[in-house]
Amino acid sequence: MPLPAPLTQHIVRRPQRIALLQHIDEQGSITRAAKAASMSYKAAWDAIDELNNLAARPLVERSTGGRGGGGARLSDEGRRVLRLYQRLQALQAQILEEAEDSSDLDLLGRLMLRTSARNQLHGRVSAIHPQGRNDTIELTLAGGVRIEAQITHDSTHRLELEIGTAVVALIKAGWLELATLDEPVPPGSNSLHAEINELLSDPQGPSELRLSLSSGQILCAFAEPEWLQTHNLGVGSVVQIRFLPTYVLLGTPV
Repeated sequence: MPLPAPLTQHIVRRPQRIALLQHIDEQGSITRAAKAASMSYKAAWDAIDELNNLAARPLVERSTGGRGGGGARLSDEGRRVLRLYQRLQALQAQILEEAEDSSDLDLLGRLMLRTSARNQLHGRVSAIHPQGRNDTIELTLAGGVRIEAQITHDSTHRLELEIGTAVVALIKAGWLELATLDEPVPPGSNSLHAEINELLSDPQGPSELRLSLSSGQILCAFAEPEWLQTHNLGVGSVVQIRFLPTYVLLGTPV
């Protein structure tokens, strides 16, 4: 089975994050793997979340009793991606040797794009509904999770979107609104249910939450500590994530 195009692009753009998989496979611990990769524990989990979200199936699974704490292990899909990465390493030197000029590499770097959006979800277009100058794009994410994005009709053509096109949905953490499960969904808004996996308090502002969808994909959002306390929410609680289709940005592999 071929890898999703966004994950393939990620392997090319950011091989150091794929290399983290090798450390996890060797160490069996996020804490040890992060140290071996010269990353913070949080940065390592952010990298894992991004990889899991871009893959068709999670690459890294949490485990209990890992050596050194923070136990994790590679899934079968993770080991397959790791093998592909190791093959990429073997080819990398040959590619660099064949570059005619250093400017070749500069050009390739400019053609690749990084984004500040914390939430990057791989999916496919399942429907396109024209609405005047705009289109509502229905997306099916991993595990059958569905969301909608609203973009201009021109953008639909520029991205060459059609049924089945692989896309990456980008959503800034600050654009996600959290609500309890019994609160009504505003008309026209996306609504997903997710479990709070981790809660990082910040004395200077809102708390950062890592939220797990039923598909295993992870979203990052913010919430005021007072709101969490009022509703008695913490790690293990299930909340509603709401966001407008206009807050979903779409990208396609180049």
